[in-house]
Amino acid sequence: MSAFRKPWWPVAGLSGTVAAALISAVLPTAPPARAADRPGPPVPARYAHQRLHWQPCVAKPSVAKPALECASMTVPRDWHRPGTGADLTVEVSRHRAAGPARRRGVLMMAAGGPGASGLARPADFVARSPAVGAAYDVVGFDQRGVGRSTPAQCQTDAEFRDFYAHDFRDRSPAALRGVLARSRQLVAGCLRHSGDLVPWLTTGQAVRDMDLFRALLGVRKISYYGPSYATWLGAYYATEFPQRIERAVLDSNEDFSGTWQNAQGGLPKSFQRRFEQDFLPWITRYDTIYHYGRTAADAKARWEARRRALRERPLTVGTLTIGPNQLDNATIQSMYNARQFPRLAAALGALDHWPSTTPAERARVAKLFTSYLSPGFAAVYFSVLCNDTPWRRDLGYWLDRSAKDTAAHPLVGARELAYAATCAAWPVSDAPRVRVTGRGLPTTLMLNSVHDPATYYEGARAAHRALRGSRLVTVTGGGDHGQYQNGNACVDGIVNAYLLDGAAPDHDVACAAGPLPVPSERRG
Repeated sequence: MSAFRKPWWPVAGLSGTVAAALISAVLPTAPPARAADRPGPPVPARYAHQRLHWQPCVAKPSVAKPALECASMTVPRDWHRPGTGADLTVEVSRHRAAGPARRRGVLMMAAGGPGASGLARPADFVARSPAVGAAYDVVGFDQRGVGRSTPAQCQTDAEFRDFYAHDFRDRSPAALRGVLARSRQLVAGCLRHSGDLVPWLTTGQAVRDMDLFRALLGVRKISYYGPSYATWLGAYYATEFPQRIERAVLDSNEDFSGTWQNAQGGLPKSFQRRFEQDFLPWITRYDTIYHYGRTAADAKARWEARRRALRERPLTVGTLTIGPNQLDNATIQSMYNARQFPRLAAALGALDHWPSTTPAERARVAKLFTSYLSPGFAAVYFSVLCNDTPWRRDLGYWLDRSAKDTAAHPLVGARELAYAATCAAWPVSDAPRVRVTGRGLPTTLMLNSVHDPATYYEGARAAHRALRGSRLVTVTGGGDHGQYQNGNACVDGIVNAYLLDGAAPDHDVACAAGPLPVPSERRG
């Protein structure tokens, strides 16, 4: 691997206290990622001529799904230098078309994140859309670095917990030094444990894995479904291999028209919007159940008071410590789908009467508060975000911006510095930019809700403009992340007609969101 380069972090012009904090946190020298993601030579025979040895996935307990088959695929570490470095394994899966006589092809699907496992998803996808499962072999995979594929590692469980253990809202010099130090430690851990892998964890490398998978399946074209980060993956694949796409559905779209820095930059505002405009009014509607306030302002004040109390005196559930960041984590995770609102509301109520909670209540709280990410997810998440596109490395800029976002949009804005500092410290990647245009593609279907917190609507519209010829289905009045198979008959009807019959809308269309959930105490 080539020599390490040191990120440049100017500190001139900052206050003496903050400058001292930054100087003490300057990272050690770090290696640049090697050249990657440039158009490469033909696929070497040892990859192109391999055979997929399909076995029932029930042999693998973590993916025990009836009718799902799994296989291992060998890929080069660097598609542009396939003779360099040890090969990687990408684990793939397949659910065969339930109606072979009506089979129309292969539908490849991918997981979000980046960092989520996609191996078991075809079985769940088919269960929710049996007509599509009857017409397609639905295939999935664990992206390089993820799950049963060659895994990336950056942190131990304890190190990962420590990354989130402190209050991200604390802007004292000592706290800022701690944030930067933990970002430095995360990067160092990636390089120490997976330094020969993380430079090649890019979307550009992953799409070439996907095309090898297509070729080994023996098909000339695929259809594609991808939610969240998988929209970025799908847009890049369609740009690099437009002749291989028959139909594509991009659900809850990242703004793949620009950089990850820009795409991530809108998250503080969009998560705060979802929290304040959707969740807080919802919980006040059921004040007789949750007793959290009769107005959104009252409920927000109560949530903030709980956060302050957890900072002063964290709670423990077994080995779990619930502090202010853990309250943020649980709230952030619950914003993705309104079906999670009752679970969060019940947990907030339990925190308010913690000494008298029942064992069942404590178990539910523990389940909610331990569901936020994992070290393996974070290893791939940061690798892809930091490798794919350039990040600004001026910590003075990030200190100023994160201070403003912490004040205005604290739910996610408070952790902006920790995430940005990680990419600012990351080895300088020379992965070339992929410019998504839609050139040479059939009509692509894009789905997004107006209050989606994780793939916000403004970014989805920018991606829609970049992907010429696409059709955007806007879900109005809602904010769930993931629109297809989410109980919306309008959306499902449009997607099914497109996948099964090729019937794309003539223009952008809108579907109304379904009703928000009713707490179980009010049903019956």
